[in-house]
Amino acid sequence: MTERLPTSQRAPVARRLAAALLIALMAGGAVAACGKKGPPKPPAGDEAPYPRTYPQGASS
Repeated sequence: MTERLPTSQRAPVARRLAAALLIALMAGGAVAACGKKGPPKPPAGDEAPYPRTYPQGASS
């Protein structure tokens, strides 16, 4: 059977575990907030604000 740690030794272990869990949750939240929200959408309106498509030399 496993022996239990004395109370004086359990507190530092619990504190380290709590700190590691907090850091993991914070890092996970930061990474999750950086995701792509969806495909790009063109601006509203039919006409583009510029006269021709870019690049002109590649299409001819």
